[in-house]
Parts: sequence; C-alpha cells; structure tokens
Amino acid sequence: MAQAKISAKASEGAQQQQQPQQQQQAGGQLRGRFYRSTSMADRSSRLLENLDQLELRVEAFRDAASAMEQEKEILLEMIHNIQNSQDMRHISEGEREELNLTANRLMGRTLTVEVSVETIRNAQQQESLLHATRMIDEIVNKLLDDLEDAKMRLLSLYGACTSDVPAGPIDQKFQSVVIGCAIEDQKKIKRRLETLLRNLENSEKSITLLEHQKSAARQSCNSKQD
Repeated sequence: MAQAKISAKASEGAQQQQQPQQQQQAGGQLRGRFYRSTSMADRSSRLLENLDQLELRVEAFRDAASAMEQEKEILLEMIHNIQNSQDMRHISEGEREELNLTANRLMGRTLTVEVSVETIRNAQQQESLLHATRMIDEIVNKLLDDLEDAKMRLLSLYGACTSDVPAGPIDQKFQSVVIGCAIEDQKKIKRRLETLLRNLENSEKSITLLEHQKSAARQSCNSKQD
C-alpha cells in the first residue's frame, strides 16, 4: 500500500516536472516562428526598397537614351541645314567641296551611333501609331505640289499635339488618333512635326532669298540697258 502511494507521488512529480519543460519548449517554438516571420518581413522590405531604387535608375537610363536619340536627330538636321544653306551657295567651288567633305564625314560618324529605345505598345496603340504616321507621310509626299498648303496642314497636325493654344485650326481627327498612341510615341510624333515645320521654314527663307536675288539681278540688268 505504501509502495503504491510512493509510486503515485513519483509519477505526479514527474508529470509536474514535464509540464514546465513542455511549456518552455512550446514557448521556444512560438518565439522561433515569431523571429523567423520578422526576419522574412525585413528581407522582403529590403528587396522591395532595392527594386524601387532600380526602377528609378531604369527610368533615368531610358530618359538618357531618349535624349541621345534626340541629340542624334538634331545633329543630323544641323549638318543637313549647313549643306543646303544659302551661305554654301555663295562661296567658291573649292571651298564648298571641302566643306561638304567635312559635313559628310561628320554625318557618317553621327550615323555610326546606334541608339534605340523600344516603346511598349498594345495592339490599339500600335494601330494608332501607324495611322498617325500615314497621315503625316501623306502630307510630306505632297510637299512639292503645294508648299503653302502642306505647311498649313502640318500646322493643324502640330496644333493637335501641343497643350498650348494653337494659332490656327486643329485637325480633330489627327488629335483623336494621337491620343490613342503611347505617351513616348506622342512625343516622337510632335518632334517629327516640329522638324518638318523647321525645314519648311528654312526652305521658304531660301526661296524668298533666291527670288530677291533674282529680282535684284533683273533690276540691275534693266538699269544697265537703260
């Protein structure tokens, strides 16, 4: 009987000792899970922060590449304008040939630089870009037929691309087409129209100057005959 009581107490004592150990083990497991969860959240936060910083650098990289694209276009336009300027027509043949060789060399070196920034478009944006390009090309192909009419039409297209108050009418159809293009394409369309209008203005100045020179020459000839 006494032996049974001793055994019962021993068993009870063992159970009491096991309970704190089990509670300690359970607490350790909970604390371990809690610490792992906190660590994972920290890692996720750091990774997200790194990606945010990289996104800023990627956008800056694309902007820099776009700026290089524009610089290439400007350089080619400037070289072309020099080659076709009135000043080039009023120098000696030898000097003109030498300057053209230099201009061609600079143009060739400029063309060796390849910069391309691809624009991500959906199907609708792609179709809108093709439509806008066709509308501009249609006017460009008829430039020689009627220079003044082509200029007015290009101005109406340009007015549809700018947020400023246009000086003349706006091509509403072209405006709706451009709105459907990607933002980067909208900027490129506007730059193309600006370049075309600048070239037209330079051409008009050259034609006006040439007509003035012809008129002056005719008047000189008439004065000598008199």
